[in-house]
Amino acid sequence: MKKIQNSKYQVKLPVILAIGLAAGILIGATFAGPENTVANFMKGVMKFREVLSLIDKAYVDDVNPDELTETAITKMLEKLDPHTVYIPAKDVELSDSDLKKEFEGIGIEFNIFRDTIVVLAPLSGGPSEKVGIMAGDKIVTVDGETVAGIGITNRGVIDRLRGKKGTKVIVGIKRRGNPEILEFTIIRDKIPQYSVDAGYMVNDEVGYIKISRFSEATYDEFKEKLKGLLDQGMQKLIIDLQSNPGGYMDRAVNIADEVLPDNTIIVSQDGKEPRAKAEYKAYRKGLFEEGPLIVLINEGSASGSEIVAGAIQDNDRGLLVGRRSFGKGLVQSLFRLSDGSELRLTIARYYTPSGRCIQRSYEKGLSAYQMDFHNRVEHGELFHKDSVKFNDSLKYNTVKGRVVYGGGGIMPDVFVPLDTSRDSKYYIKLRNNNVLREFSLNYYQKNKKKLSKMKFDDYLNNFEIDDNMMKDLMAMGEKLGVKPDEAGLKKSETVIKAIVKASIARNVWGRESFYPVINEINEIFQEALKHFDDAEALAAM
Repeated sequence: MKKIQNSKYQVKLPVILAIGLAAGILIGATFAGPENTVANFMKGVMKFREVLSLIDKAYVDDVNPDELTETAITKMLEKLDPHTVYIPAKDVELSDSDLKKEFEGIGIEFNIFRDTIVVLAPLSGGPSEKVGIMAGDKIVTVDGETVAGIGITNRGVIDRLRGKKGTKVIVGIKRRGNPEILEFTIIRDKIPQYSVDAGYMVNDEVGYIKISRFSEATYDEFKEKLKGLLDQGMQKLIIDLQSNPGGYMDRAVNIADEVLPDNTIIVSQDGKEPRAKAEYKAYRKGLFEEGPLIVLINEGSASGSEIVAGAIQDNDRGLLVGRRSFGKGLVQSLFRLSDGSELRLTIARYYTPSGRCIQRSYEKGLSAYQMDFHNRVEHGELFHKDSVKFNDSLKYNTVKGRVVYGGGGIMPDVFVPLDTSRDSKYYIKLRNNNVLREFSLNYYQKNKKKLSKMKFDDYLNNFEIDDNMMKDLMAMGEKLGVKPDEAGLKKSETVIKAIVKASIARNVWGRESFYPVINEINEIFQEALKHFDDAEALAAM
């Protein structure tokens, strides 16, 4: 059973006892304990079976016992924490695929624009690229079934296009400049899935690595990027964990081990069962145990991200820059149930090296827990450091005596307020209606030959989104239902141009090229570049 730090499925689950009841599984050994506890457990099992049996035999209408059981499970789990999750058998494969290093399918990045599947990019070397699928192609049929204009969802796309290696799927493509539907037969294959989105040299000294989640291959991807940067002469490192929701705990621990000295505590955990109690220390010779280090976090950095950030902060190994992290200090373990469904059950709390538990309160229930971001905005926490309040009873000290706090995320050493000065209603409408991405894709298609002749560094330093492009963008927005707004455009011009430029770059040079462009307007990244002297001084304390 792998410890899992986070999940996109937030269906709440009853006490594990309830799972046993609802599934009709006798798991008394798991709940060994005082006699009265076992007796109460068995009493609950019998009561549930009795009620379900009476409904099945005597209820006026026909019922589906499986549906009743699923409902009972989800309702019972609402009495637990927000991160204990029940995954129905039909959703297990899709839920697991997010953290796998590869999946089987046709190999495209896609989005749904106005009820149509649009190929953002065929993955390099994948089966779609091999048969000639291109960025901007619209998938209108799959195996003869019309998939445009039917209200298709991401799940619907995945169900139709993913499949076992070696199987085939026929897609009908609508391509710009071609009036006919083009048919392509694609043989599915294994497709690599990346979680380290970028690794590049910011300047002659500073390297940057962006980690989007902690999946099966994250540690290997991280080491590869880190070695490459060191080979290029990197002396200072930024690890970007902004909006990283977590994943596998051991991958986060291994990454922390690469930047912390041997025998340094990384994280510990404590739970009811002996197997849930553990302490993890750095034990290998890391690739970057010395040298200035900065870690970027924000309100979306959770779980595994907080393990890495907490270990680096508590050991005074590097500087944290950004905003207070999410606050998830619970560890889940995966249990497969007899019908193929899964229970991801919270089995422990984890603690940073100083002893902090950074899990925020969930005593008021799931709804209140999910309102945390709204509450942070309302209380001004994203804009003013002084608005972030910590309980003095949860005060801890780092290895070198700096004060840190538990009980609700990790506060960075350097606070960077959220910059909303460039936001406008017009920009938000353009973004929400996919105008920026579609404009970028159209520009790439029309100028592919010119762009393909450019080197990325030349594009980064010299390419500009000019006035004519902005006029074309406004015209496309109007065509797609976004009324022109000159004042809104002027207010958000910097961010709109950066997103368009970064999106065009991604279409030409791949996903990694997005970050050198977009980081030019990332306030947390830009602030971090000013604080390497502080990071170096911290390491020298």
